[in-house]
Amino acid sequence: MSQAMIHASGLVKGYSRGGETLTVLDRLDLEMAEGRFYALMGPSGSGKTTLLNLIGGLDQADEGSLLVAGADLASLDAPALARWRAANVGFVFQGFNLIPVLTALENVELPLTLAPLSRKERRDHARYALKLVGLEEREGHRPGQLSGGQEQRVAIARAVASDPKVLLCDEPTGDLDRKSADQVLELLARLNAEFRKTILMVTHDPHAAAVATSIVHLDKGQLGRIEQNAPRAGAATRG
Repeated sequence: MSQAMIHASGLVKGYSRGGETLTVLDRLDLEMAEGRFYALMGPSGSGKTTLLNLIGGLDQADEGSLLVAGADLASLDAPALARWRAANVGFVFQGFNLIPVLTALENVELPLTLAPLSRKERRDHARYALKLVGLEEREGHRPGQLSGGQEQRVAIARAVASDPKVLLCDEPTGDLDRKSADQVLELLARLNAEFRKTILMVTHDPHAAAVATSIVHLDKGQLGRIEQNAPRAGAATRG
């Protein structure tokens, strides 16, 4: 039986607009098992990205509890939260967020400067991550010399270079053509099946969601139905 990697109980999150409070998450309860690939779907404004930001420690809930990778995020001060995030979470966004003046290798290596690693160790980790996404021959290329799909694969390499437990992806195929999107989805599926990464991917695309092991639906800040997808061919057996 898989252990819970993410456990949310009674999560409430609201934002103030024009003197009024807009409740985005409304006493949300959710549990996500270790080593599974979740697609998070729902209409715009349903709280998908807000939930992703809370799980990644980029924002804090107004009420409720949130345990991620064994840590109670509400109990961590800002420095401890930054250390926890660097060690446990990788982020992949719709916009690739690569630094234009840095090479692919330097972009992947950049977040590793927060880790207790020597320069050689950082380089070795970054090179391994680029090899993992099939771009070891492009390590000296800058983002402007890469296709959109290659840029996103560099972004994924950057996200996994520190060997995080959780990978959070916000519309990772939203800016890509279908062929490039399929390559990115295949890579995420491999990271889940072979490396047991727990992945939570926000998407509006049913084609992308079909790659996940489970589809979680949000509606008006509350949990809707959860669908289980058929196992992928060659996927690792799960407990």
